[in-house]
Amino acid sequence: MDYRLNLATRMLVNKKGSLIGAVLAVSIGILVIHVNFVIFQGIYDAIIRDMSDYRFGDVFITHQEEGTIERSSSVYTAWLERFSAVKAATPRLGGTADIEFLNMGKINEEYDVPVLGVEPVSDLQASKIHETVDEGQYVYARNSIVVGENVARDLGGCYVGVKSALRGGESSGDVTSTGAQFDADCKVKVGNNIKLIMENRVGEEVSKRFVVSGISKTAGGQGFDNSVIVHIDTLRSMLDRPDESNSILVRMNDRNSLVVNDLITQFSAAYQNDDLLVENIEQSAESTLTGFRSGIAMINLIGYFGMMSSAFAIVVIQMMLVSSKTREIGVMRAIGAKRKDILIIFIFQGMVIGLCGAAVGTGLGLVYTTYAKVTNMQFEGSLALEVNYNWEKIGQTAFLAFGLAVIASLYPSYRATKLLPVEAMRTV
Repeated sequence: MDYRLNLATRMLVNKKGSLIGAVLAVSIGILVIHVNFVIFQGIYDAIIRDMSDYRFGDVFITHQEEGTIERSSSVYTAWLERFSAVKAATPRLGGTADIEFLNMGKINEEYDVPVLGVEPVSDLQASKIHETVDEGQYVYARNSIVVGENVARDLGGCYVGVKSALRGGESSGDVTSTGAQFDADCKVKVGNNIKLIMENRVGEEVSKRFVVSGISKTAGGQGFDNSVIVHIDTLRSMLDRPDESNSILVRMNDRNSLVVNDLITQFSAAYQNDDLLVENIEQSAESTLTGFRSGIAMINLIGYFGMMSSAFAIVVIQMMLVSSKTREIGVMRAIGAKRKDILIIFIFQGMVIGLCGAAVGTGLGLVYTTYAKVTNMQFEGSLALEVNYNWEKIGQTAFLAFGLAVIASLYPSYRATKLLPVEAMRTV
């Protein structure tokens, strides 16, 4: 081992308090960045996961002019499912409806509720929206309907006004921050009948009664809590749009971006005259994700500023070490040590601090990341974080922390070289 590195290590060991303080400064800076990354990148990835699972799949096909896809969806799904990389493809059709529900002799109404038409068999393979049905079961017949949790509450008259909530006794449940009260027993339930009223393609009013087969509830708002889900053939019949769809959702067996983009390229070339928009999940969810990316960038920037503050702490601690080792520096200079040697000794100290801090901080960050991944971390019922080990990000953070520690040691090292041997040896 280089004698200068040996001296640097011994100086730090003799000042254990300073060493521990400097290492903690570096490691806490790294840990803050890891925690920010796990939480905010985890939320971002969770949103992508849920939007892919529930709304867009891995490939999302729509009409370029936001109209319906008039060619039979079976033509497209048959073409797509020829590829081994495709697990399933399913059509979907959307609309809006007014809904009526007779509850305790009173008709409760909801207006302009989004309606999603699905093909139950293929939708079970291409999406995971059926997994959000925690009461009852998914759409299984043409007269069955899955109702979103929020729609079920609203139709049941579950929210009581502020005055009623203050009077008390009219309903039981939790009082919200707005003063409204929710009775958990008054919502639409499995087995109830509700009526959908819609306008077909020529403006005629059509209505149909459905039996509630399930209630859909998701965390994070990426599901269909504010919508209802019916059989696509029933919705086509009500809208007078036989065999049409708004979109086709594709689930891949191989979700590698190269495979996904290759499928998009081939499909677009095969149906280039059909005015279709074919997108991957990042593209189809762009409007939702754009703002979130800016937020993540800002949080990461704050984390890096925190790491820079740890570099200032290292400067202070190193300056204290220089002051406490003034006499030793004078002795080394008197017996022939050059300024360069003194400089290297204190730079080595910065490297030792940076290395130890990076190791401890990275270790703590990995422990936190593992905990978040194993426990499917979520906050107060929000969506579970999608936690991944981003080794490139982990390595970059550790290297940056090490580099900042070395840079922070330059000025104290320079100050140490400016001490004159005779004056330094006089210092008690």
